[in-house]
Amino acid sequence: MAPEVRPPSHLSNPLATLEQLSTSGSQLDGISADLETSILFAGATLTQAAGILLHLPQDIIASAIVTYSRFWVGAEGGSLREYGAKDISAASIYLTAKLSAFPKSPRSVLNVYSFLAAVPSTFTDLDKFSELDYEESCYLSEGAYQSRRNLLTKMETIILRVLGFQTHVALPYALCINYLQALDVFKGPSGKALASKAFEYLNASLLNPQLLYLTHQPPALATSAIYLAAREIGVKLPEEEWWEVFDTDREELGFLVVAMLSMEGFVGEEKGKWEGGSVPLTVEGVEKEIERRNGVNGHDTL
Repeated sequence: MAPEVRPPSHLSNPLATLEQLSTSGSQLDGISADLETSILFAGATLTQAAGILLHLPQDIIASAIVTYSRFWVGAEGGSLREYGAKDISAASIYLTAKLSAFPKSPRSVLNVYSFLAAVPSTFTDLDKFSELDYEESCYLSEGAYQSRRNLLTKMETIILRVLGFQTHVALPYALCINYLQALDVFKGPSGKALASKAFEYLNASLLNPQLLYLTHQPPALATSAIYLAAREIGVKLPEEEWWEVFDTDREELGFLVVAMLSMEGFVGEEKGKWEGGSVPLTVEGVEKEIERRNGVNGHDTL
């Protein structure tokens, strides 16, 4: 008898284990934890920017970032010395959009990444670029397009293999709205502002170096974002431990609140660390950064 096939859950994801989080393919290949963190963060940020330029809904962008992040986790995951973060980012967007109601052509994806590759710094504000800048930077010759398209489809296949073809991602956005409705806060004047602020925390958490979407389930993420948003805006929530109704205990809530609040400081540190330059998102760039660090340190440790 064939095994029962269950539909994907909209409330839970397969979470990364402690062993997977403590050992990655990149670190096994000699890349230091701090360099890996910078690259994975920059790649997630790149995925977010690409999704916006492709006019994709935020849930599709979020799923692409989670797919991108999953690829690098664990000893069986991809190594930054073998795969460029930019290429995995592009393939994650392309694959996720293809499986959604908003597919994008290879040329559209590659044009956007061609533009983003021309941005001078990882932390450049894209609003400073005009439509003309975008169009000029997107031009790809036919030869370059065919080469990059072949690479895009190759990276797509590699992602599917590494992830065991498990592409479903459960997200906290719909849960967040449902929880806010259950808490009866939409009737007040600050209801929409509270929802908007909670979504800001959820979006920022996609880029969190602690990989919150890989370590915590959607109900806990939604609950923590509501808690922080309510505290920031000044909306009063029930005095009882309401988060327990949404499958989140006090310890998990406390951890996620601290982690979400840490993002601003982390981003500031990253900007200072790279001083207006670009985080290496290609294999060649990573090797150059390793050589640079080795030259500065005078030995082979990174």
